[in-house]
Amino acid sequence: MVAGVREVVFSSSEDRIRAAQAKAEVAGHSIASRADQPWAKQPEQSQVSTGLTGPAGFEQESGRQAAPAFRPMWPRQIAESLFAVLFPADCRICSAPLVKISRLPVCGECLSAMRPIAGGVCAVCGERLFSPYALSGPDEPRCGLCRRLAPPFARASAYGSYESGLRELIHLLKYGEVRPAANVLGRMLAEAVRDLEPDFGAGPIVVVPVPLHRGKLRQRGFNQAELIVRAAMKFSPLRDRMRLGPVLDRTRATASQTGLTGHQRRENLRGAFKVTRPDDIKDRQALVVDDVYTTGATVSECARVLRRAGATRVWVATVARTLKASAQHAEIGPYASDGQMDEEIGAHDVPMARAAGG
Repeated sequence: MVAGVREVVFSSSEDRIRAAQAKAEVAGHSIASRADQPWAKQPEQSQVSTGLTGPAGFEQESGRQAAPAFRPMWPRQIAESLFAVLFPADCRICSAPLVKISRLPVCGECLSAMRPIAGGVCAVCGERLFSPYALSGPDEPRCGLCRRLAPPFARASAYGSYESGLRELIHLLKYGEVRPAANVLGRMLAEAVRDLEPDFGAGPIVVVPVPLHRGKLRQRGFNQAELIVRAAMKFSPLRDRMRLGPVLDRTRATASQTGLTGHQRRENLRGAFKVTRPDDIKDRQALVVDDVYTTGATVSECARVLRRAGATRVWVATVARTLKASAQHAEIGPYASDGQMDEEIGAHDVPMARAAGG
Protein backbone atom coordinates (compact mmCIF):
# COMPACT_ATOMS: atom_id res chain seq x y z
CA MET A 1 0.00 0.00 0.00
CA VAL A 2 1.35 3.44 -0.91
CA ALA A 3 1.69 6.06 1.78
CA GLY A 4 -0.72 8.94 1.45
CA VAL A 5 -3.59 6.95 -0.07
CA ARG A 6 -6.81 6.96 1.88
CA GLU A 7 -8.81 3.78 2.24
CA VAL A 8 -12.33 3.08 3.43
CA VAL A 9 -12.51 0.84 6.50
CA PHE A 10 -15.67 -0.96 7.56
CA SER A 11 -15.74 -1.57 11.30
CA SER A 12 -18.04 -4.15 12.82
CA SER A 13 -17.37 -2.81 16.29
CA GLU A 14 -18.64 0.70 15.57
CA ASP A 15 -21.12 0.11 12.71
CA ARG A 16 -19.86 3.03 10.71
CA ILE A 17 -17.53 3.83 7.85
CA ARG A 18 -14.42 5.79 8.54
CA ALA A 19 -11.62 7.02 6.30
CA ALA A 20 -8.18 6.26 7.66
CA GLN A 21 -4.86 7.49 6.44
CA ALA A 22 -3.12 4.48 4.93
CA LYS A 23 0.30 3.53 6.22
CA ALA A 24 3.16 2.15 4.17
CA GLU A 25 3.69 -1.54 4.87
CA VAL A 26 7.09 -2.48 6.22
CA ALA A 27 7.97 -6.03 5.33
CA GLY A 28 10.66 -6.44 7.97
CA HIS A 29 11.84 -9.96 8.63
CA SER A 30 8.53 -11.49 9.68
CA ILE A 31 7.27 -14.36 7.53
CA ALA A 32 3.88 -14.56 9.24
CA SER A 33 2.31 -11.74 7.23
CA ARG A 34 2.96 -13.64 3.98
CA ALA A 35 1.57 -16.95 5.14
CA ASP A 36 -2.15 -16.49 4.64
CA GLN A 37 -2.58 -14.19 1.65
CA PRO A 38 -4.86 -15.80 -0.93
CA TRP A 39 -4.15 -12.91 -3.32
CA ALA A 40 -0.38 -13.36 -3.11
CA LYS A 41 1.09 -14.09 -6.51
CA GLN A 42 3.26 -17.19 -6.67
CA PRO A 43 6.69 -16.73 -8.24
CA GLU A 44 6.86 -17.59 -11.91
CA GLN A 45 8.61 -20.84 -12.71
CA SER A 46 11.77 -20.45 -14.75
CA GLN A 47 13.19 -22.94 -17.17
CA VAL A 48 15.94 -24.13 -14.79
CA SER A 49 15.32 -24.99 -11.13
CA THR A 50 18.11 -25.36 -8.58
CA GLY A 51 15.98 -27.18 -6.01
CA LEU A 52 17.13 -24.76 -3.32
CA THR A 53 14.66 -23.16 -0.96
CA GLY A 54 14.42 -19.62 0.26
CA PRO A 55 13.75 -18.37 3.79
CA ALA A 56 9.99 -18.62 3.43
CA GLY A 57 10.07 -22.21 2.20
CA PHE A 58 9.49 -21.49 -1.49
CA GLU A 59 11.69 -22.97 -4.19
CA GLN A 60 14.32 -20.61 -5.52
CA GLU A 61 14.95 -20.51 -9.21
CA SER A 62 18.11 -19.98 -11.18
CA GLY A 63 18.25 -18.32 -14.55
CA ARG A 64 15.89 -15.63 -15.72
CA GLN A 65 12.30 -15.62 -14.56
CA ALA A 66 9.40 -14.85 -16.82
CA ALA A 67 8.09 -11.31 -16.56
CA PRO A 68 5.02 -11.18 -14.29
CA ALA A 69 1.78 -10.72 -16.17
CA PHE A 70 -0.05 -7.48 -15.55
CA ARG A 71 -3.15 -7.97 -13.46
CA PRO A 72 -5.59 -5.14 -12.80
CA MET A 73 -6.07 -4.21 -9.16
CA TRP A 74 -9.74 -3.23 -9.31
CA PRO A 75 -11.16 -6.81 -9.01
CA ARG A 76 -9.23 -7.28 -5.80
CA GLN A 77 -10.31 -3.91 -4.43
CA ILE A 78 -13.95 -4.59 -5.25
CA ALA A 79 -13.80 -8.05 -3.69
CA GLU A 80 -12.19 -6.75 -0.50
CA SER A 81 -14.72 -3.93 -0.24
CA LEU A 82 -17.61 -6.38 -0.59
CA PHE A 83 -15.95 -8.67 1.96
CA ALA A 84 -15.69 -5.82 4.46
CA VAL A 85 -19.34 -4.83 3.92
CA LEU A 86 -20.88 -8.31 3.95
CA PHE A 87 -18.61 -9.93 6.53
CA PRO A 88 -17.38 -7.19 8.88
CA ALA A 89 -14.91 -8.43 11.46
CA ASP A 90 -12.13 -7.17 13.68
CA CYS A 91 -8.64 -8.53 14.29
CA ARG A 92 -8.73 -11.09 17.08
CA ILE A 93 -5.50 -9.70 18.50
CA CYS A 94 -5.65 -5.89 18.28
CA SER A 95 -9.37 -5.40 17.41
CA ALA A 96 -8.54 -3.33 14.31
CA PRO A 97 -11.08 -3.68 11.45
CA LEU A 98 -10.20 -6.34 8.88
CA VAL A 99 -10.38 -5.16 5.29
CA LYS A 100 -8.56 -7.98 3.49
CA ILE A 101 -9.98 -11.33 2.51
CA SER A 102 -8.37 -13.99 4.66
CA ARG A 103 -9.32 -17.16 6.46
CA LEU A 104 -7.30 -15.97 9.45
CA PRO A 105 -8.95 -13.20 11.52
CA VAL A 106 -5.69 -11.40 12.25
CA CYS A 107 -4.58 -8.16 10.62
CA GLY A 108 -1.37 -7.77 8.64
CA GLU A 109 0.21 -5.43 11.19
CA CYS A 110 -0.14 -7.98 13.98
CA LEU A 111 1.31 -10.72 11.77
CA SER A 112 4.22 -8.50 10.72
CA ALA A 113 5.04 -7.84 14.37
CA MET A 114 5.67 -11.57 14.99
CA ARG A 115 9.39 -11.55 14.31
CA PRO A 116 12.03 -14.22 14.87
CA ILE A 117 14.23 -14.24 17.95
CA ALA A 118 17.13 -11.82 17.57
CA GLY A 119 20.38 -11.64 19.51
CA GLY A 120 22.62 -14.25 21.08
CA VAL A 121 21.04 -17.48 22.28
CA CYS A 122 22.32 -20.71 23.77
CA ALA A 123 23.43 -23.08 21.01
CA VAL A 124 21.77 -26.01 22.82
CA CYS A 125 18.48 -24.95 24.42
CA GLY A 126 17.95 -21.59 22.68
CA GLU A 127 17.79 -19.53 25.86
CA ARG A 128 18.69 -15.86 25.53
CA LEU A 129 22.26 -15.03 26.52
CA PHE A 130 23.25 -11.75 28.12
CA SER A 131 26.85 -12.48 29.16
CA PRO A 132 29.49 -11.06 26.77
CA TYR A 133 31.78 -13.89 27.86
CA ALA A 134 29.33 -16.55 26.71
CA LEU A 135 29.00 -14.89 23.30
CA SER A 136 32.68 -14.11 22.69
CA GLY A 137 34.32 -17.39 23.72
CA PRO A 138 36.00 -19.74 21.24
CA ASP A 139 33.39 -22.46 21.76
CA GLU A 140 29.73 -22.37 20.77
CA PRO A 141 27.73 -20.18 23.15
CA ARG A 142 25.95 -22.06 25.90
CA CYS A 143 23.95 -20.92 28.89
CA GLY A 144 25.30 -21.79 32.32
CA LEU A 145 22.72 -24.52 32.89
CA CYS A 146 23.48 -26.32 29.61
CA ARG A 147 27.20 -26.14 30.42
CA ARG A 148 26.60 -27.78 33.80
CA LEU A 149 24.06 -30.38 32.68
CA ALA A 150 23.52 -31.40 29.07
CA PRO A 151 19.83 -31.89 28.19
CA PRO A 152 18.63 -35.19 26.68
CA PHE A 153 18.22 -33.57 23.26
CA ALA A 154 21.00 -32.46 20.94
CA ARG A 155 19.62 -29.00 20.23
CA ALA A 156 16.42 -26.96 20.42
CA SER A 157 15.30 -24.18 18.11
CA ALA A 158 12.31 -21.81 18.24
CA TYR A 159 11.07 -19.18 15.82
CA GLY A 160 9.88 -16.39 18.11
CA SER A 161 9.47 -15.23 21.67
CA TYR A 162 6.37 -16.47 23.47
CA GLU A 163 4.77 -13.11 24.12
CA SER A 164 2.32 -10.56 22.74
CA GLY A 165 0.84 -11.35 19.35
CA LEU A 166 2.56 -14.69 18.83
CA ARG A 167 1.25 -15.97 22.14
CA GLU A 168 -2.25 -14.81 21.21
CA LEU A 169 -2.02 -16.48 17.79
CA ILE A 170 -1.09 -19.78 19.43
CA HIS A 171 -4.01 -19.37 21.83
CA LEU A 172 -6.35 -18.74 18.88
CA LEU A 173 -5.44 -22.16 17.54
CA LYS A 174 -5.34 -24.10 20.81
CA TYR A 175 -8.27 -22.59 22.67
CA GLY A 176 -10.15 -20.55 20.06
CA GLU A 177 -10.13 -23.41 17.51
CA VAL A 178 -9.10 -21.05 14.69
CA ARG A 179 -7.47 -23.77 12.61
CA PRO A 180 -6.19 -21.53 9.77
CA ALA A 181 -3.70 -20.20 12.34
CA ALA A 182 -1.87 -23.53 11.95
CA ASN A 183 -0.72 -22.49 8.46
CA VAL A 184 0.99 -19.35 9.74
CA LEU A 185 2.44 -21.14 12.75
CA GLY A 186 3.61 -23.90 10.42
CA ARG A 187 5.72 -21.44 8.44
CA MET A 188 7.29 -20.30 11.68
CA LEU A 189 8.00 -23.87 12.74
CA ALA A 190 9.55 -24.54 9.32
CA GLU A 191 12.01 -21.71 10.02
CA ALA A 192 12.93 -23.27 13.37
CA VAL A 193 13.48 -26.63 11.66
CA ARG A 194 15.59 -24.93 8.99
CA ASP A 195 17.92 -23.71 11.74
CA LEU A 196 18.51 -27.33 12.79
CA GLU A 197 18.97 -28.80 9.30
CA PRO A 198 22.76 -28.30 9.07
CA ASP A 199 23.15 -30.60 12.09
CA PHE A 200 20.88 -33.36 10.84
CA GLY A 201 22.61 -36.58 9.92
CA ALA A 202 21.94 -38.72 6.89
CA GLY A 203 18.91 -40.96 6.69
CA PRO A 204 15.25 -40.51 7.61
CA ILE A 205 14.05 -38.16 10.34
CA VAL A 206 11.18 -39.33 12.52
CA VAL A 207 8.95 -36.33 13.28
CA VAL A 208 7.28 -36.63 16.69
CA PRO A 209 4.61 -34.09 17.67
CA VAL A 210 4.23 -33.91 21.45
CA PRO A 211 1.09 -36.00 21.99
CA LEU A 212 -2.00 -35.06 23.96
CA HIS A 213 -3.69 -37.44 26.34
CA ARG A 214 -6.73 -39.15 24.85
CA GLY A 215 -9.08 -37.23 27.13
CA LYS A 216 -7.71 -33.84 26.16
CA LEU A 217 -7.60 -34.84 22.50
CA ARG A 218 -11.30 -35.71 22.61
CA GLN A 219 -12.05 -32.44 24.38
CA ARG A 220 -10.06 -30.25 21.98
CA GLY A 221 -10.68 -32.27 18.85
CA PHE A 222 -7.13 -31.95 17.51
CA ASN A 223 -3.49 -31.93 18.52
CA GLN A 224 -2.16 -28.44 17.78
CA ALA A 225 1.43 -29.71 17.49
CA GLU A 226 0.41 -32.16 14.75
CA LEU A 227 -1.56 -29.54 12.81
CA ILE A 228 1.38 -27.14 12.93
CA VAL A 229 4.01 -29.66 11.89
CA ARG A 230 1.90 -30.93 8.97
CA ALA A 231 1.79 -27.36 7.68
CA ALA A 232 5.52 -26.90 8.35
CA MET A 233 6.55 -29.99 6.40
CA LYS A 234 5.14 -28.47 3.21
CA PHE A 235 7.88 -25.82 3.37
CA SER A 236 10.82 -28.03 4.37
CA PRO A 237 13.34 -29.10 1.71
CA LEU A 238 13.85 -32.27 3.75
CA ARG A 239 10.19 -33.28 3.68
CA ASP A 240 11.01 -36.38 1.62
CA ARG A 241 13.23 -37.58 4.48
CA MET A 242 10.71 -36.79 7.21
CA ARG A 243 8.47 -39.52 8.57
CA LEU A 244 5.48 -38.34 10.59
CA GLY A 245 3.87 -41.08 12.61
CA PRO A 246 2.31 -41.90 16.01
CA VAL A 247 5.45 -43.28 17.62
CA LEU A 248 4.81 -41.59 20.98
CA ASP A 249 1.74 -41.78 23.20
CA ARG A 250 0.71 -39.86 26.31
CA THR A 251 -0.33 -42.70 28.58
CA ARG A 252 -1.79 -40.66 31.43
CA ALA A 253 -3.29 -37.25 31.96
CA THR A 254 -0.97 -34.84 33.74
CA ALA A 255 -1.88 -31.99 36.04
CA SER A 256 -1.36 -28.42 34.92
CA GLN A 257 2.28 -27.37 35.19
CA THR A 258 1.34 -23.90 36.41
CA GLY A 259 2.89 -23.08 39.77
CA LEU A 260 4.94 -26.28 40.05
CA THR A 261 8.59 -26.30 41.05
CA GLY A 262 11.20 -27.85 38.82
CA HIS A 263 11.19 -31.13 40.75
CA GLN A 264 7.38 -31.23 40.73
CA ARG A 265 7.30 -30.64 36.98
CA ARG A 266 9.66 -33.50 36.27
CA GLU A 267 7.72 -35.82 38.56
CA ASN A 268 4.44 -34.71 37.01
CA LEU A 269 5.67 -35.74 33.54
CA ARG A 270 7.71 -38.81 34.46
CA GLY A 271 6.16 -41.91 32.96
CA ALA A 272 3.58 -39.88 31.04
CA PHE A 273 4.99 -40.80 27.60
CA LYS A 274 5.54 -44.18 25.98
CA VAL A 275 7.01 -45.21 22.62
CA THR A 276 4.36 -47.21 20.78
CA ARG A 277 6.45 -48.22 17.78
CA PRO A 278 10.04 -48.95 18.92
CA ASP A 279 11.07 -50.31 15.51
CA ASP A 280 10.20 -46.99 13.86
CA ILE A 281 12.50 -45.02 16.14
CA LYS A 282 15.40 -47.43 16.78
CA ASP A 283 18.71 -46.27 15.24
CA ARG A 284 17.06 -43.19 13.75
CA GLN A 285 17.16 -39.50 14.58
CA ALA A 286 13.99 -37.90 15.90
CA LEU A 287 12.59 -34.39 15.71
CA VAL A 288 10.25 -33.49 18.59
CA VAL A 289 7.93 -30.61 17.71
CA ASP A 290 5.56 -28.56 19.85
CA ASP A 291 3.92 -25.16 19.86
CA VAL A 292 5.69 -23.66 22.90
CA TYR A 293 8.95 -24.29 24.75
CA THR A 294 8.81 -22.75 28.21
CA THR A 295 10.91 -24.64 30.74
CA GLY A 296 11.62 -27.58 28.45
CA ALA A 297 10.26 -30.16 30.89
CA THR A 298 7.85 -31.71 28.36
CA VAL A 299 10.20 -31.94 25.38
CA SER A 300 13.01 -33.19 27.65
CA GLU A 301 10.84 -36.04 28.90
CA CYS A 302 9.88 -36.89 25.31
CA ALA A 303 13.54 -36.85 24.27
CA ARG A 304 14.53 -39.04 27.21
CA VAL A 305 11.90 -41.65 26.32
CA LEU A 306 12.84 -41.61 22.63
CA ARG A 307 16.55 -42.04 23.37
CA ARG A 308 15.81 -44.88 25.73
CA ALA A 309 13.89 -46.54 22.86
CA GLY A 310 16.97 -46.35 20.62
CA ALA A 311 16.86 -42.97 18.89
CA THR A 312 20.36 -41.93 17.88
CA ARG A 313 19.81 -38.20 18.41
CA VAL A 314 16.81 -36.07 19.28
CA TRP A 315 16.18 -32.52 18.10
CA VAL A 316 13.52 -30.09 19.28
CA ALA A 317 11.71 -27.44 17.22
CA THR A 318 8.94 -25.17 18.50
CA VAL A 319 7.08 -22.16 17.21
CA ALA A 320 7.75 -20.06 20.29
CA ARG A 321 9.95 -20.02 23.35
CA THR A 322 9.79 -18.27 26.71
CA LEU A 323 12.96 -16.20 27.00
CA LYS A 324 14.63 -14.82 30.11
CA ALA A 325 13.70 -11.21 29.45
CA SER A 326 10.03 -12.08 29.02
CA ALA A 327 9.71 -15.02 31.41
CA GLN A 328 8.89 -12.99 34.51
CA HIS A 329 6.23 -11.09 32.56
CA ALA A 330 4.61 -14.14 30.96
CA GLU A 331 0.84 -14.00 31.17
CA ILE A 332 -1.61 -16.81 31.28
CA GLY A 333 -4.00 -14.95 28.98
CA PRO A 334 -7.78 -15.00 28.59
CA TYR A 335 -8.04 -18.75 28.13
CA ALA A 336 -6.50 -19.78 31.46
CA SER A 337 -9.83 -20.39 33.12
CA ASP A 338 -10.18 -23.84 31.56
CA GLY A 339 -7.25 -25.09 33.63
CA GLN A 340 -5.63 -26.69 30.60
CA MET A 341 -2.58 -24.47 30.29
CA ASP A 342 0.64 -26.50 30.06
CA GLU A 343 3.95 -24.89 31.02
CA GLU A 344 2.64 -21.34 31.16
CA ILE A 345 4.94 -19.99 33.86
CA GLY A 346 8.32 -18.38 33.53
CA ALA A 347 11.47 -20.47 33.46
CA HIS A 348 13.05 -18.28 36.18
CA ASP A 349 10.91 -20.13 38.74
CA VAL A 350 12.22 -23.57 37.75
CA PRO A 351 15.97 -23.48 37.13
CA MET A 352 16.39 -27.23 37.56
CA ALA A 353 13.71 -27.89 34.96
CA ARG A 354 15.65 -25.84 32.45
CA ALA A 355 18.82 -27.69 33.45
CA ALA A 356 17.03 -30.89 32.51
CA GLY A 357 16.17 -29.58 29.08
CA GLY A 358 16.02 -25.83 28.77
